[in-house]
Amino acid sequence: MFAALLSVKDEPIDVRQLPPGFEIVGRARRAAFCAEPGTTLDSLGGHYWIAGRLRLDARDELRARLGPAAATASDAQLCLQAYAKWGETFTDFLAGDFAFVLWDDERQCLLAVRDRLGVHALFHSKTADAWLIGDSLDWLAARAAANDALDDYWIADFLVLGVSREFERTVYRDISRVAPAHLLKLGEGGLSLRRYWRLDISEPIYLRDAEAYRERFRELLSHAVADRLPAGRVGIAMSGGLDSTTLAATAVEVTGDPSRIVAECEHYERLMHIREDHYASLAARHLGIELRIRPADDIAYDPLWQSRGLRAAEPTTALVNAHNIQRVGREMTAIAPVWLDGEGPDNALGLERNAYLGWLRRKRSWRRLAEALVAYTTAKGLSGWAQSIGRHSRLQQEAELEPVDPLPAWLRHGFAERLKLAGRHQELGLGGDTSHPWHPAAIASFTSPIWQTYFDNRAFEGSLAGIEWRYPFLDLRVLEFMLSVPPVPWGWKKRLIREAMRGRLPAEVLARRKTPLDCYPEVATMREHGLPILPECHGVGRYIDPERLPDRAASDPELATALNVHALSHWLARKHR
Repeated sequence: MFAALLSVKDEPIDVRQLPPGFEIVGRARRAAFCAEPGTTLDSLGGHYWIAGRLRLDARDELRARLGPAAATASDAQLCLQAYAKWGETFTDFLAGDFAFVLWDDERQCLLAVRDRLGVHALFHSKTADAWLIGDSLDWLAARAAANDALDDYWIADFLVLGVSREFERTVYRDISRVAPAHLLKLGEGGLSLRRYWRLDISEPIYLRDAEAYRERFRELLSHAVADRLPAGRVGIAMSGGLDSTTLAATAVEVTGDPSRIVAECEHYERLMHIREDHYASLAARHLGIELRIRPADDIAYDPLWQSRGLRAAEPTTALVNAHNIQRVGREMTAIAPVWLDGEGPDNALGLERNAYLGWLRRKRSWRRLAEALVAYTTAKGLSGWAQSIGRHSRLQQEAELEPVDPLPAWLRHGFAERLKLAGRHQELGLGGDTSHPWHPAAIASFTSPIWQTYFDNRAFEGSLAGIEWRYPFLDLRVLEFMLSVPPVPWGWKKRLIREAMRGRLPAEVLARRKTPLDCYPEVATMREHGLPILPECHGVGRYIDPERLPDRAASDPELATALNVHALSHWLARKHR
């Protein structure tokens, strides 16, 4: 945990009221910082202080911009030197995973900065005496315990979707998140927020030939992996799919030492038969890396989760197997403290054929349109066209079905009406920006709060066992390139990665189709053990009608959504205790 206190009044903080672990910073003694193990506290020349979680990308480029004094600087020192040189525009030069607070003693102002995709969390609130900023929602909630009202909109979104539709909301009405790519400033004018970066993919990248795309992708991913490698061994959460095996192959190339790479593959023996272990084993043998295969059938859901004593800062369904995650995670941490996560390409390399071809047609870019059509026809092949014909027939049948109500039947009608949740669903959707002219779904994905929830859940899982997760495909150099390549043909079954890794991964792995899970593993296991019991107290009844919750005969999606109710009920019970 790291945190900052800033006195609301223009006078020093009363040291007697300072929480344990805090240090006064600055000559005016209006600000105090806390940085527990695992976070950073540093200063520069008695003028600037910084506390937070910091891991920067492209350090060499930043050091070159800053000059000789930055040659051996830590990530925290690089941030401080960048601020000293460029002021508040220093965020233009920072990339990586970070959330931090910075005190400028000369200007008597406090800055709080969150990284561009929101890998690390950052919250802020205000009491009668001080502004509070930090990465621990629990800590802020404890400090503002006198005013811990809940945010009904956040709770409604969680119940319906499992995520909030808005970046800034938390489960507490009076505690807010700093949104990704935002800088918060506290100074003479009070609090101000500004966005310092926006995901802006204006035109596709057109390179000279296919090999240029492959080379550029491998180059950028190598930089991203290199920036995320720890000193010792590194772990790869490796399925038998294309993305995680690509990370493993790139890590081997970057390190030149397969013994530094260890992979963990979870596969299902009873619940589904998608042969993750088979494909992961092929890749591991090809690369010469250690692979640990773990049956996952019995760790997808913990039937005793409600009695384990584990809790999260906000309601989350991650609790239903948190005990198993903790046990497995501790074994993984003993092998390597840093693990690479392969999320990103499924969202970034979507085909989006119609949007892209329509955009080219509207621009009257006839040569590019013709090239895209030829490339698409060639990439797809006869088998691909046969699949499309079959899929088109199914979509026509599905279009004739009645529309599905976006709100579950068990949601209290009065609660939904008071918050106008049906209109909220129509207006906000999943919270992403769908206006992009030729890559709308991909851009909407990476501008949606869904990623924030994913990072929060990963951080919660990591906190249980001490694992640090890092995301090479979400390095902005890699992500922006994947989003910029023409979706046709490079989005066809993630052709960019398949071709870039030709010869670097087994042909059978490269030829494997995208294999979604056959079922909801946690729901399938829950059916075996019985549905969780919903307590009759702690206030969840004001949001839902317990009598209308689905029973064991319901569909997997219905039961998966109903788990949100149980997660909220459990969180409320722990909160009241």
